[in-house]
Amino acid sequence: MKRKTVARQEKPISEASLKKGALITLSVAYLDEDGFGVGEHEGTQVKAPCVFPGEKASVRIETAGRRVCYAKPVKILEASPDRLKRPACKVCAECEGCPLMALGYPAQLRQKRQLVINEIRKFPPLSRVPIHEPLPSPSPLGYRNSAKLVVSGTFSSPVIGIYARHTHNVVDIGDCPLHHPLINKIVRAIKLGITKGKVPVYHPRTENGLLRYVVIRVSEAEGTAMVVFVTAWRSYNEIHHLGRFLMEQVPEVRVVAQNVNASTGNVVLGQEDKFLTKQKTITERLGEVAFAISPRSFFQVNSGGASILYGKVREWADMTGTETVVDLYCGVGGLSLFLANGAKAVHGFEIVESAVKDAEQNAKINRIKNCRFEAGDAGKLLEELREEGESVDLVVLNPPRKGCEEGVLRDVAALGPNKIIYVSCSPQSLARDLALLDKLGYHTREIQPVDMFPNTAHIENVAVMMRAIGNRQ
Repeated sequence: MKRKTVARQEKPISEASLKKGALITLSVAYLDEDGFGVGEHEGTQVKAPCVFPGEKASVRIETAGRRVCYAKPVKILEASPDRLKRPACKVCAECEGCPLMALGYPAQLRQKRQLVINEIRKFPPLSRVPIHEPLPSPSPLGYRNSAKLVVSGTFSSPVIGIYARHTHNVVDIGDCPLHHPLINKIVRAIKLGITKGKVPVYHPRTENGLLRYVVIRVSEAEGTAMVVFVTAWRSYNEIHHLGRFLMEQVPEVRVVAQNVNASTGNVVLGQEDKFLTKQKTITERLGEVAFAISPRSFFQVNSGGASILYGKVREWADMTGTETVVDLYCGVGGLSLFLANGAKAVHGFEIVESAVKDAEQNAKINRIKNCRFEAGDAGKLLEELREEGESVDLVVLNPPRKGCEEGVLRDVAALGPNKIIYVSCSPQSLARDLALLDKLGYHTREIQPVDMFPNTAHIENVAVMMRAIGNRQ
């Protein structure tokens, strides 16, 4: 009796077929919002840093998921004509903080504009909105005026850098090409000071050690710097000597503080600051406006790029001196103070009380008297303004990455300003919010991308909206 033969069927490839450590060839189709090159392999999406559209690369799987795998590039097999032969950073693929570092700057700007277009065009009401070519940063390197860095290793061999993506492994970034040169100079001196002073380095697993983080801020206008040593507990002796050593090695350091953070989470700054110097702030300038920078002040990390962005907001505001402006999410008052000279009055609203105090201090420094800053919930503050019956001509929105809550946008529309200017660090949330504002009677006229973060995938955008005729509420 003959056995019945059954045709052998090929087992379908599982979405989870790729395993950690697998070496594959990846053809990159496009960049995602994080700047990772994206391609498909056996039906699974694979993302890798520092590889670009049109390239073919050998990559090793680092994290294997059912739908998405993350990989590290091993070798570029077919290079894009826009790839730099000698990128400014040798560890970009390891730290992943600047995944576009090996891509020529003109090509970076093209890719970023395409990211904006892709998000904006998802919404039919925005399908014809002009999206301009990005305004470039004055410098694609050395532009970062602040850094929050992790301290790791031991006092005899300290490591100062950032966490590698999705890990607690600290990558020593050395002379980071994105940092202002003074930051790199300070980091070198701190490493030497840790070793000489035998400063105990904190280890998260054991919760032993003292020094956890270093926060550095530079004033390009003054050529001075502030350094904050974040420690697990209050220890005067080690940090006092480290601060003294640092100021001897780097005279540009004018402010030194110790911040105590005993928490076990990833929040960098704790609630307690102790200054080791009489001076407690440094001063930065954007155009004609001066800003006092304290350890907790929010300030744009690219001063040159911020001047361009603020200038575009002021240009599109096109004020005559009679307008009342509301600056929502005003922070330390950057845009409010930039617009003050052209307005009758500016109301700055911000949820963070310490930022409002900084904004008020900055207004005093600049002798600006037509700005009023208030701390509180955006919706409630807008409702109070509406109840007061004050006519508002312009609202400036500058929310965090998640964008505005729907209720806030409805409150803004209820004020009935003639114009809204939206400053956004996220194309995704910007597109969503512009589409909602369109339904509320505010049509987007144009969008101007501004490159505040060269060599990363991030792109700021300024959008201007006008109230539809007859939509005064």
